[in-house]
Amino acid sequence: MSKKVFIRTFGCQMNEYDSDKMVDVLHAADGYEKTDNVDEADLVLFNTCSVREKAQEKVFSDLGRVKHLKAKGVKIGVGGCVASQEGEAIIKRAPYVDVVFGPQTLHRLPELLSKQMQTSKSQVDISFPEIEKFDHLPPARREGVSAFVSIMEGCSKYCSYCVVPYTRGEEINRPLDDVLLEVAQLAGQGVREINLLGQNVNAYRGAMGSTSEICDFATLLDYVSDIPGIERIRYTTSHPNEFTPALIEAYAKLPKLVSHLHLPAQHGSDVILAAMKRGYTSLQYKSIIRKLRAIRPDLHLSTDLIIGFPGETDADHAKTMKLIEDMQFDNSFSFIFSPRPGTPAAGLHDDTPHDVKQKRLLQVQKAINDNTHALSDAFVGKTARILVEGPSRQSQPDAPELMGRTECNRVINFAVSQQAMTRLPGQIIDIAVTQRMGFSLRGELELVEEAV
Repeated sequence: MSKKVFIRTFGCQMNEYDSDKMVDVLHAADGYEKTDNVDEADLVLFNTCSVREKAQEKVFSDLGRVKHLKAKGVKIGVGGCVASQEGEAIIKRAPYVDVVFGPQTLHRLPELLSKQMQTSKSQVDISFPEIEKFDHLPPARREGVSAFVSIMEGCSKYCSYCVVPYTRGEEINRPLDDVLLEVAQLAGQGVREINLLGQNVNAYRGAMGSTSEICDFATLLDYVSDIPGIERIRYTTSHPNEFTPALIEAYAKLPKLVSHLHLPAQHGSDVILAAMKRGYTSLQYKSIIRKLRAIRPDLHLSTDLIIGFPGETDADHAKTMKLIEDMQFDNSFSFIFSPRPGTPAAGLHDDTPHDVKQKRLLQVQKAINDNTHALSDAFVGKTARILVEGPSRQSQPDAPELMGRTECNRVINFAVSQQAMTRLPGQIIDIAVTQRMGFSLRGELELVEEAV
């Protein structure tokens, strides 16, 4: 009987990718299989994120909820960015934790667990061994039609509010051949859509074989597009300063590159952007989108926005609202600024009342939700092209349903026959959109499709 690992993942898609890799590493070394039931787990891991406020406290709260499992021999570990920040302090506060490891040392997890078993002492490894992590990961094991592939780690931008350079280290790029091999392996397992990941993914500069040549991000997209079986390419998270002319031109050359972009703006005011040390102006951000939409008029855009940064005035906030209006963002990760320990912005004077920040956040979220609904409504009565991923959440044995995604990340649920439940996943099909349901859509499969 195989051992079971339960992983709770906090934060971004990078962490989702890392959690998948933890399962791969543990399976290859010790035969672990993933479980969604914490009570049947032999190993419980928390893959943490330190971007949001009080992230450390939330981790210790979750640890307290599983502490009782130690009585039946369950091992407990903490990984990710909070682990990288706190290190030994986690063990001091929660001595029942067996292993603490950073984003760059998840490949050492089997070794850390083995040492803990041998010594009965908690193990901590939050070092930054650069590319070693990727050199020691087993081949990808994936079910489904979409997969993440991490192409670089860390960040060298040092925005004043961000803790990532301190928890994940400086930017480190995987060699081109390694990335292409992983994508090809995934394509061989039936993956049709690849989402390339990095803290600043479009800053990618990977070594090309044994030569001294360097592959930039636009060139990488070219290579990935040529891999048989891959039909869609996404990437996140990009940075405006790395949006080169070659990357913009890729949208004209590569039809597999989806008409959807997540490009963090963070704010609409140049004064606040300068205080954030973002390195661009609102006009420069808009210029990138204007050029992209000249090539792809149907481009959908999502973003990140920080509300209530120290010094933000009503006039600054109004510029963020104007940016939302001008860019017609489809979605956003927007939240109130919270100081991250050790970052320059943590020491900035902040006299804006919390209720004012909350009001501004609600205004931002309402404006973007209105955009989302309007853009969704525009699909109704038209035909959309989707990649069918699998059963919808509403699917029942006597009422089977599938779900798929448009290029712009809209989920469309639709009823099908039992035969189509197994035949359609992995296919790219056209579907008639009939209704908006909150943030998703409903559609109908053409009868001719069902008959095929």
